[in-house]
Amino acid sequence: MVVPPAESLAISYYQNSCPEAEAIIYRKVNQWVNSDYTLAAAILRLHFHDCAIRGCDASILLNHVGSERQAPNSKTLRGFELIDDIKAELEKSCPKTVSCADILTAAARDATVKLGGPFWEVPLGRKDGFVSIAKEADMVPMGHETVTQLIEFCQARGLNIVDLVVLSGAHTIGRSTCDSLQFRLYNFNGTKKPDPSIDWKYLNFLRRKCRWASEYVELDGTTPMKFDAIYYTNLEKKMGLLATDQELAEDARTAPLVTALAGQPYMFTSQFAVSMVNLGNVQVLTGIHEGEIRQNCNWVNPPLPSLPHPHGLHIP
Repeated sequence: MVVPPAESLAISYYQNSCPEAEAIIYRKVNQWVNSDYTLAAAILRLHFHDCAIRGCDASILLNHVGSERQAPNSKTLRGFELIDDIKAELEKSCPKTVSCADILTAAARDATVKLGGPFWEVPLGRKDGFVSIAKEADMVPMGHETVTQLIEFCQARGLNIVDLVVLSGAHTIGRSTCDSLQFRLYNFNGTKKPDPSIDWKYLNFLRRKCRWASEYVELDGTTPMKFDAIYYTNLEKKMGLLATDQELAEDARTAPLVTALAGQPYMFTSQFAVSMVNLGNVQVLTGIHEGEIRQNCNWVNPPLPSLPHPHGLHIP
């Protein structure tokens, strides 16, 4: 019987080969987030962008011409230096052992915990992929999609509608550029009027905050530094920052979930842990020849040196 890749992941994967792996990741995430709390949301977002394309294989970390990381949709991604720092420390402790995909997945968990979110056990054992293509980054939702498009995006990756609404709750932390929401403030769908689903007080606040497209605004206008369920309360008050956030509270398929999560914060935190495991298991590479353990997260490993043939022939 062939075991699905996600089922071959294991919480104890590095127990013998690199027992300090998770402790190193935890310590580094705490150090960096202590210096800049916005990195917590940045790492969560980086993990999502990775898993959204080709599964959770660290393809977003590859930094070459034409890679996902170089795409226009990726220009606001941050946190690469933190992942590099973790990788360098792990290479000293246990060389060629811990994949960049596993580092990013575990770091997303630790970043969530750092801002008051739930803890969950991260199944490990992912390999790093070899391929990263810039145009594939266009598949990542960027705040203009319909709920139907978001549901289809999730279903194509083995995630369901509960995962969609719960993972959207990651917007309880983090920021967005004003560029991605200015169309809601002045000319929604070509009407030359603001989006009617925005609370008027919040609209006035956003217009003051977003005079320039390059400015940033908090995704959660109420408790932006705390990982909590207020994101859903904001949606019920018509204070969703992105159009895709607010639509979750307007669409009949997702609105009941928004109401339930707003009213029962513990349901959000417990389900977020479940949905993050589901996200981290998307299209993972675990087979011997499916991927590799990168020695540097920014590029694939160099090919092995050619070996002399015992009979004098040269084998590349």
